[in-house]
Amino acid sequence: MKETTTNPTGFDEADAPSCSSADHQHRLSEVNEVACQRAAAIFRALGDPQRLRLLILLEARACCVSELADALNEPLPAISQRLRILKSERIVKSRREGKHVFYSLADSHISHLVTNGVMHAMEDF
Repeated sequence: MKETTTNPTGFDEADAPSCSSADHQHRLSEVNEVACQRAAAIFRALGDPQRLRLLILLEARACCVSELADALNEPLPAISQRLRILKSERIVKSRREGKHVFYSLADSHISHLVTNGVMHAMEDF
């Protein structure tokens, strides 16, 4: 009689379809090493809770550094440093209006990343 063991993941390898590397070659050829490095840098920049809070505020509208500092009750230098990191990874962009520099999310991709990440974190599992 064959002895069965319980797999804690619920995945039975016997049920998995068999395939060869040739079956996936088209997908592997689309993976760009430079894009993966860039995406990893973006995720590292998004990985700080304080920077993420900034991005959530910028999701609603463009803000200047002093508005962000007031909203987060943090010193201007701390906000500026976080924005510098986010700008270096092209997560936020800036525009000058007179004395003020307004920051906003770089594009809809960043908006989706932030929104989806926060919404996923808020889900009950």
